[in-house]
Amino acid sequence: QVQLVESGGGLVQAGGSLRLSCAASGNIFGLHYLGWFRQAPGKQRGLVATITSGGVTDYADSVKGRFTISRDHAKNAVYLQMNSLKPEDTAVYYCKALGPMGVYWGQGTQVTVSS
Repeated sequence: QVQLVESGGGLVQAGGSLRLSCAASGNIFGLHYLGWFRQAPGKQRGLVATITSGGVTDYADSVKGRFTISRDHAKNAVYLQMNSLKPEDTAVYYCKALGPMGVYWGQGTQVTVSS
């Protein structure tokens, strides 16, 4: 019923920037974006940034001041602006949303930051 597709990942040098997008399709009625997560090789998936239904945002300590989560209801999308990227930011990034039928995850987009 609902599909989430992340895009915008790629290879960037340390100190660079990327903007990730997550677009929802299908039955998006009642869909609420929860945030962004990431999973690095050999590590568990962890929280990067969250956004509430009221638009309140929060971030993992490791990305505070560098990443910004935002949403565009008209475009059914959520974004993650990533600045001052570090090699430790290298991971597959996933968006997460909550709908009437449950939780949805995107397929992930690879972000690689070279030193």
